Amino acid sequence: MFGKRGSDGFGKAGGGATVPPTLSAPVAPAPQRTESVSEIVREEGAARQQVQPPPMQTPARKRQARTQDYYDTKSQVFSALIDTIDLSQLAKLDGESAREEIRDIVNDIITIKNFAMSISEQEELLEDICNDVLGYGPLEPLLARDDISDIMVNGSGQTFIEVAGKTIESDIRFRDNSQLLSICQRIVSQVGRRVDESSPICDARLPDGSRVNVIAPPLAIDGPALTIRKFKKDKLNLDQLVKFGAITPEGADVLQIIGRVRCNVVISGGTGSGKTTLLNCLTRYIDADERIITCEDTAELQLQQPHVVRLETRPPNIEGEGEITMRDLVKNCLRMRPERIIVGEVRGPEVFDLLQAMNTGHDGSMGTIHANTPRECLSRMESMIAMGGFTLPAKTVREIIAGSVDVIIQAARLRDGSRRITHITEVIGMEGDVIVTQDLMRYEMDGEDMNGKIIGHHMSTGIGKPNFWDRARYYNEERRLAAALDAMELKSSGV
Repeated sequence: MFGKRGSDGFGKAGGGATVPPTLSAPVAPAPQRTESVSEIVREEGAARQQVQPPPMQTPARKRQARTQDYYDTKSQVFSALIDTIDLSQLAKLDGESAREEIRDIVNDIITIKNFAMSISEQEELLEDICNDVLGYGPLEPLLARDDISDIMVNGSGQTFIEVAGKTIESDIRFRDNSQLLSICQRIVSQVGRRVDESSPICDARLPDGSRVNVIAPPLAIDGPALTIRKFKKDKLNLDQLVKFGAITPEGADVLQIIGRVRCNVVISGGTGSGKTTLLNCLTRYIDADERIITCEDTAELQLQQPHVVRLETRPPNIEGEGEITMRDLVKNCLRMRPERIIVGEVRGPEVFDLLQAMNTGHDGSMGTIHANTPRECLSRMESMIAMGGFTLPAKTVREIIAGSVDVIIQAARLRDGSRRITHITEVIGMEGDVIVTQDLMRYEMDGEDMNGKIIGHHMSTGIGKPNFWDRARYYNEERRLAAALDAMELKSSGV
């Protein structure tokens, strides 16, 4: 079915045997071949003769490190596969059928070539070749694991992963930097981007929304550096954040109300603190009849509402033209009749356009920003406006910020790897030249246990009537808000 007609054997793979067009059953060597099995093995190299089937192991066998012999064998089998299979026909199959067809052909190739391999080695080779042809090569086992939050590839010989907030080295390796760069190019090409020597830096995403960054030589000295921020297959919600201890049930109720009553929200936090996850959680409480427009550098948000328009920036082409910036997207949003504008990450002058949108009838707009405290978040917004070349007085800029932002939610990644929502902070207004804020809730650290885990608790600051109380009453949420704040206060006082 998938064999190429007129093929003269395996070509680069050597050996002289011919594979017929259809390989649905094991194929015997052509009758004209007279060499013995031992002669074939000797021709393939003395080193491969030393490969012996390993002794019986328990099922939980650790993945063995790849040797040069393994890559040599894989290269020959892969070359034979490419010479044999019809890729145009393979592309018409679904993923599982294509994988089975490749496995059948590779098994036949191994049989004909008489490679001395154990069953477990053959299974690993089959899996690796299927991943190379249909997926992302050595990355596939890591992408399949839902407990990994980050994959960091530092050249072909070193891969680190983050599990449960801790970074550990993985045993995954690439054949060489060429294979790694090829996989990087496959990833970024799926979203219409490119990475090579002329354009060595690229942001992209996987089909599930996971964030990808690639930096290639000559900028990356030791080979391409690939970083993937993985998204869980099962999207987190506020109930799960409560279960993980990131927020209390009462605090989660307050966050639900904030999202529901169309407060303008900025989520602040450091790298890896869970800002995008928290933004996804808050958007679940937006009414289904609202028109939402998202602007992102790489589309990561997974909104559940039916009326969502997703926009993504575009880098310049090879001539340095055609770039579409975040500010261009936010400006264009205002002409698309949005009810809410959500900016995935505010990094520069686009913050001014977002603030203008928040202050001109697009209540409930949201965005994330890198900052370590709510007060620092306000300062960062002020400095980003200055970066855009706006020559406004400092007091005017602060008045715009105070009149636009209602709530700042601070997320943090603690030193034990856990993530916590450390502040829910309201922006009250101005007193003189200073923006006034008040905390509704904050996280206090008490110490750590014998295992190094941070011990702490969320506590209420005693605010019984927040500044967005009238907005909550407008949406008939004032009783629920009062109950959540009272429960938070009772728990903080130990009652």
